[in-house]
Amino acid sequence: MELNSTEERNSGAHPPKAVVVRMSLYLREVQRRLARGESTVNSRQLGEALGIADTQVRKDFTHFGQFGYPGRGYRCEELVPRIRKILGTDRQWPIILVGCGNLGQALLGYRGFVPQGFVIAAAFDSAPHLIGRNLGGIVVQPMTQMADFVNKKSIKLAILAVPEGVAQRTTEALIESGIAGILNFAPVMITVPKTVFVNNVDLTIQLEQLTYGVAKQGEIE
Repeated sequence: MELNSTEERNSGAHPPKAVVVRMSLYLREVQRRLARGESTVNSRQLGEALGIADTQVRKDFTHFGQFGYPGRGYRCEELVPRIRKILGTDRQWPIILVGCGNLGQALLGYRGFVPQGFVIAAAFDSAPHLIGRNLGGIVVQPMTQMADFVNKKSIKLAILAVPEGVAQRTTEALIESGIAGILNFAPVMITVPKTVFVNNVDLTIQLEQLTYGVAKQGEIE
């Protein structure tokens, strides 16, 4: 069955978030295989690589239409752009970074954004000792210039890496300026309208999930 972007489903309902997360995982795995010179992959291979049942792989793909070729699986060079189109990363997304402390500076130095379609276009902070500094090739601007920059450049995505005490206030300023998606590294849950999308990244919570698993394994042993 040939790939056909016109056959993508348009039922009006979004697939579950877990499906979208797995689509990102499928994309990374197919990109790795393509880089190794592999031309095709099937649902069993994708599932084994990611610890997912092959039936789940096929079920996930059906949310977005018809994929693959009977008996041959999926062509990697076709699957990559197809998944990128689904995820919206078939074009480049400019992002602003708000908060240029230690974590923010580490994010500015991260080189994995650009290959996947994301570019940090500007960085903002309120600390006088940071404003004007060149961090990773980006000059930190004062918060007072953020709204104007977002409006002029039509920015829709932001990374929030500010302290807990100013996270909600900064979030409201981002939304007022036109930001519609926030990757939140602040150690607190932020409140947003339903029209704004938020992904929370709490490193402590991730470590707690690890300690839970390791501790329980120790109890069993």
